[in-house]
Amino acid sequence: MAIEIEQFMCLSDNFGVLIHDRESGETALIDAPEEGPILKAIERTGWKPSTILTTHHHTDHVQANLALKEKFGLTIIGPKAEAAKIPGIDRQVAGGDTLHFGGEPVRVIDTPGHTAGHVSYHFPQSGVVFTADTLFALGCGRLFECPPETMFASLKKLAALPGTTRVYCGHEYTEANARFALTIDPGNSALAARAEEIRKLRAAGKPTLPTTIERELETNPFLRWHDAGVRNTLGMAKAVDVEVFAEIRKRKDNF
Repeated sequence: MAIEIEQFMCLSDNFGVLIHDRESGETALIDAPEEGPILKAIERTGWKPSTILTTHHHTDHVQANLALKEKFGLTIIGPKAEAAKIPGIDRQVAGGDTLHFGGEPVRVIDTPGHTAGHVSYHFPQSGVVFTADTLFALGCGRLFECPPETMFASLKKLAALPGTTRVYCGHEYTEANARFALTIDPGNSALAARAEEIRKLRAAGKPTLPTTIERELETNPFLRWHDAGVRNTLGMAKAVDVEVFAEIRKRKDNF
């Protein structure tokens, strides 16, 4: 059975996520941005977490680790490359490792770029991937610790997942990302339609996630480095793919 997912807001624009396997009763958190909203979500669902699956070390993803560990006695799993920076970590993982949640395997995918050790968690049977600050809806994370080539390689891994894969990421940045995307891919009718859909969702106070890999391939400029229209807008018709990606990221940084 596919996992159940409870998504909720933390801090100013972080997503908190509880995942639950109905058959086994097992529950996990994807990151721990803020204790209060997480405790409210646990109370609302009745799902008591036994695990935190940590994606990367930034404070807005780990600052509730120790409080939740003390309260629930849970196990904190996170990337080996950032273990020294993750409060309370118990188990270290890296790309290629397989965890188990309920009766389902969970693939750890190395997705550095935003940070040097960032990982994503893929649930292939449920058709879900948790990408935190690597892949956003209509965007990607800032390159704080790595060159463009590193993030480019990570995004290619995620882009290769089945198109129906639902994507949950770390922040509600989609409306701002859409405004930028339209400057890079102005002739994309699917993007224009999606931008209007996003505007209506946000005006109604509704989240823009999850998205899917298929939708991102159609509309996310950070996955459309190969597209002739994008390349023409950038004046980079004959550039190599990673150069196109790097230029898009540079423009977003200055947008």
